[in-house]
Amino acid sequence: MPVTPVPLRIAVVGGGIGGLAAALAIARAGHRVTLVERAARFGEIGAGLQLAPNASLALAELGVLPAVQCTAVAPPRLVMMDALTGDQVTSLDLRSAAYTERFTHPYLVTHRTDLHATLLAACQEHPAVTLRTGHTVTHVDQDGAGARLHFAETHPVLAVDAVVAADGLHSRLRQTLVGDGKPVCSRYVAFRGALPIERMAGPMSRHAASEAVMVWAGPRMHLVQYPVRRGELYNQVAVFESDHYTPDSDDWGTEAELEERFAGTCRTVRDALPLISRDRRWPLYDREPIEDWVHGRIVLLGDAAHPMLQYLAQGACQALEDAVALGHALGQLGDPSEAFTAYAAQRKDRAARIQTNARSFGEICHLEGMGATLRNLLLASREPDDFDDMSWVWTPTASGTPAP
Repeated sequence: MPVTPVPLRIAVVGGGIGGLAAALAIARAGHRVTLVERAARFGEIGAGLQLAPNASLALAELGVLPAVQCTAVAPPRLVMMDALTGDQVTSLDLRSAAYTERFTHPYLVTHRTDLHATLLAACQEHPAVTLRTGHTVTHVDQDGAGARLHFAETHPVLAVDAVVAADGLHSRLRQTLVGDGKPVCSRYVAFRGALPIERMAGPMSRHAASEAVMVWAGPRMHLVQYPVRRGELYNQVAVFESDHYTPDSDDWGTEAELEERFAGTCRTVRDALPLISRDRRWPLYDREPIEDWVHGRIVLLGDAAHPMLQYLAQGACQALEDAVALGHALGQLGDPSEAFTAYAAQRKDRAARIQTNARSFGEICHLEGMGATLRNLLLASREPDDFDDMSWVWTPTASGTPAP
């Protein structure tokens, strides 16, 4: 029988989905966790997200999948449509025997705030997790005995055995440890939000797959649609490449560009466009993969380790995989540096492959002209129960190497 390691004191920096999942996983592995979040209160902004079966598996291992399913939607299909012609390109049947036999866990779509609230509640209920808001980490120093977190506010220094940096795309700790500068801007921008599903009655009546995840692919743009929160809300994300991007300006990816880029789309997409939230534009960034996730008693997790573009819908999924893998490592190895090294060895190659393939899938989605025609012809020949192209993404393996 394996010997349970002596409980460690672990700090998690960042109270997003990855940070909360990491805190829960570490606590469930038998350690004490203090999660520090710089905001005055916990919360998540944004709209919907997709949870492929690898994410559902991770949520099951964290003990929260049933709670997530209370508000999530299990779509029957993933459907790619041609945004210009309105024709279906291809689909995947998520209720087929081939899906259930291959993946076991469900494909879900949910609102970010619902998933975040479920993870937050689980952390609040766990006696080994302490949650602190209004704590902005300025730096961490470490030695052979432990690590100490320093804050911009007048909070005392927090002494722990090890630190998990889950502070997102613009991670301050990553910059201190890796120093790879600013994230890479894709020149694409997203407008997204969820609205009461009743408001979609007109646009949705023009196609029969309103419960499905719909991806309307077009030249240098696409629209994603699916229901969330028990089917009460409808999530929409419009993405397009800006012709006016400049790295030193925020005046690009505007509403006027949005309208211009989608002007030539089919009627269903055009009808949906006025109902897309314009409250905020979201420039899309990622980073190049890195090898060095571990720095002594500090380790990176989620977007702090591997921020990726959303075209494989794996950002949150990979953060959840990280959390589970980290929890397993800390449950088996008593030395935090050894546990961090084992976690990174399991995760970094898989996360890097998904990072780079997300870029490639975005290019395929946004083809125009003859490229789009050839893509559509190729994908049209695929059967709805053929998951070979996606199985390696949706199937995590113990070694971190994609399944064959």
